[in-house]
Amino acid sequence: MNKVKLIELIRILAVLILVALFFGSAAFLARKGDVPSLFSLLPEVKAWKHSEEPQNYIPGNLFEYINGAAEIYLAYDFKELAVGQYQKENSLAALSVEIYDMGNEKNSFGIYSAERYPESRFLPIGNQGYLEEGTLNFIAGRYYIKLLCFDCGEGSDDVLKSLSQEIVAKIKDKALLPPLLLSFPQEGLIKNSEKFILRNFLGYSFLHDGYVANYRLQDRDFECFIIEGKGDEDAQSMLEQYLEKKSGSDIKKISSGYIFKDRYYHNIYIARVKNYICGVMKVQDDFREVGEMYFGLLIENLKK
Repeated sequence: MNKVKLIELIRILAVLILVALFFGSAAFLARKGDVPSLFSLLPEVKAWKHSEEPQNYIPGNLFEYINGAAEIYLAYDFKELAVGQYQKENSLAALSVEIYDMGNEKNSFGIYSAERYPESRFLPIGNQGYLEEGTLNFIAGRYYIKLLCFDCGEGSDDVLKSLSQEIVAKIKDKALLPPLLLSFPQEGLIKNSEKFILRNFLGYSFLHDGYVANYRLQDRDFECFIIEGKGDEDAQSMLEQYLEKKSGSDIKKISSGYIFKDRYYHNIYIARVKNYICGVMKVQDDFREVGEMYFGLLIENLKK
């Protein structure tokens, strides 16, 4: 190949790369078309000014902002974070607003549920929120929002509530809490103990999209769980792999599913219902009658 042909080939490759970049960017913008810029969700607060330019973080550099905690956000497929810092005029009071785009409402609930506590002070903000001293965290659709107020005095709760309402008003698709939460039996349920775990449920990489809820009945604690498969075949495959892992645990077939004993989770009841796997675990030997009852309730709820 002579020098002229080589130069011409390089020019053609350069043009092709530019075309690919252009159409790739266009496709990305089209996908983002219905999703507002996170900066547009940052509130404008009377008597408060930005103390610095809003910052933006993506999966590759999230650790720069929350080093040590980034991994759990990435485990829920974190997409983007916008951070706004505010200072009140003629005051030491400062505000921090963090808006996490988690991609969908299941993932936003997942990271939120990993950080809340059942005894938190809950508020009807967005899909749900809770207020602690100087902090208000809540979810609205795909977004997880964290507000922090420093040196705000006695009025900090009112400031945080007002901010949260302004942010919620800007979010069009607020969605709901995951509907599968309604399938958990209500009696004995420790309210707001439900969690969503996107992957590595029960410590196994093949178990995904798992929900778990804590129960207390007659001074005994146990847990109910639901795993959502992508379809019947996916759910059946997960169940078979899980039972294979527990093959040394004396698995017994019962009318509604299986029961076996586990070193960590005591008696475990498990079954597949359509594209779901459900079960009850941490059931003590002398509490198996209750475990079987809740196992039956879960199955019936998922069949409806």
